[in-house]
Amino acid sequence: MATTKIDRAQVADTALRLLNDTGLEGLTLRAIAKDLGVQAPALYWHFKNKEALLDEMATVMYRRMAADGVPGADAGSWQGLIREVNRALRAMLLSYRDGAKVYGGARFTGNDHAESLEVYLGILVEAGFGLRDAIRAATASYAYTMGFVAEEQGTMARPGEAGPGVDTAERAERLAAYPLAAAVGPEMFGSYDERFEEGLDVLIAGIEATYTLRT
Repeated sequence: MATTKIDRAQVADTALRLLNDTGLEGLTLRAIAKDLGVQAPALYWHFKNKEALLDEMATVMYRRMAADGVPGADAGSWQGLIREVNRALRAMLLSYRDGAKVYGGARFTGNDHAESLEVYLGILVEAGFGLRDAIRAATASYAYTMGFVAEEQGTMARPGEAGPGVDTAERAERLAAYPLAAAVGPEMFGSYDERFEEGLDVLIAGIEATYTLRT
């Protein structure tokens, strides 16, 4: 009987494709193996457990995002760089169901990210940041985007739920005794693009106010 041969790249690509159908909770090694036409134990030749596979999935996600280089590297300003890097990060995370859950806390399986980080930090240092301040600005903006997308994806409809996600009208009725909390539902669970950009404005203003750039 013929044996289907698979490699790490096939497993990770298949897992990312199935992720959009099942979500992270429903993504199992058994389902991945079935889609690849192999038995589940065959996956253990490549990944010792699901956590190792998630690390590889996150690495592939990063590689795809950075395939054309650091977003915003030619923006002409450090502010533009930070905006474009985090816009690209958000877009990448949103392109996968539960993307923030998969990506957050992952341990990259290669050194691809080091090259991009070197370029990113180099631009910030050239703009006048000390290295310590450069990495703090970069990681603060990264944490903002990761947290924003985690909340954004968390409000989307769950399996078995009808509608796009949080029912703000039902929420307002349920919280009627708390008029301020009830009124902000549409703002909390909508206008994500606008709110993300406004948050970047606030973040960049904070970076400008906190760190002294060399002239």
